[in-house]
Amino acid sequence: MATSDHIELGPVGQKIVEKLSAALNPADLKVIDDSASHAGHAGNPDGDRESHFHVIIVSELFNGKGRVHCQRLVNAALKEEVRSGQIHALSMECTGTI
Repeated sequence: MATSDHIELGPVGQKIVEKLSAALNPADLKVIDDSASHAGHAGNPDGDRESHFHVIIVSELFNGKGRVHCQRLVNAALKEEVRSGQIHALSMECTGTI
């Protein structure tokens, strides 16, 4: 079951939760919107949009896989949002269930 630390995620944050939940069936999922701390930076020059996220995800699909492989799975699930610029920066912690 996926959970989110931030109940008040905006539409981009909610889309991240939905896409990762569908693609990776996580045992645990936390999506943290770090956009406010990057106001004035590239991707969020006015400080008024969702752009920078941190994802903490635990999935059975990561069992026995290396860090880069797991990150590629996350990036593949969110490729449309990254390509369109909805996600400017994404950091992640990926862990298997065992």
